[in-house]
Amino acid sequence: MKLNRRTVLSGTAAVVAAPLVLTQPARADAKRQSLVDSSLATARKVLGGPDFPDAAKLMTSAKGVLIIPELVQGGFILGAAGGRGVLMGKTATGGGGWSFPAFYGMGSGSIGLQAGGKVSEIVFIIRNEKGLKAILDHKFKVGAEAGVTMVAVGIGLEGATSAAGGADIVAFANSQGLFAGASIEGSYLDADNDWNALYYGAGANAKSVVVERRFTNPGAEPLRQYLSKW
Repeated sequence: MKLNRRTVLSGTAAVVAAPLVLTQPARADAKRQSLVDSSLATARKVLGGPDFPDAAKLMTSAKGVLIIPELVQGGFILGAAGGRGVLMGKTATGGGGWSFPAFYGMGSGSIGLQAGGKVSEIVFIIRNEKGLKAILDHKFKVGAEAGVTMVAVGIGLEGATSAAGGADIVAFANSQGLFAGASIEGSYLDADNDWNALYYGAGANAKSVVVERRFTNPGAEPLRQYLSKW
């Protein structure tokens, strides 16, 4: 499937609620903390900046968000093909707010990631539980997930609200020079539970951080506080 200026892709799902059980935060970790801090900077730029006015509108009813601060085309970032980022879920009722971030890798899978040496920032706004569960349950391949619809929107294009329609996930891509739509088709999103354990402590994985909320780390509070406006 070719991604043009705006593209619809597909995938699966439904989410399972879990009790809130917190544990003590892990020790400070400079490498992982740097990625959390970069994710906050990207969130401020994409969600709070003037280039994507529809992103903030979609965030008001979002079930989750996955932030990739740096996707490298034609290279590797922090040891993974493509880039790294964080996934966060939101509890709509009960005052739960946003979860702490779980670490994810975004790997290459298409020609778009092999050419050009471009760098992009991408914010995936997850609009429903189906989309969130699809990313949490297994390695999520962009464009190949039966049942989950994704819309990709590049900087400088018209608003995404009407195009999003019934989309489960909307990806806002801020690219150096080129729209990153073609870059994400065929890529995968997968939990990096080694990084989760290093940041939060033994046993931490994407579901225990995002859904069960068993782990915390004060280093992620600024990012949670920023997202709390939605």
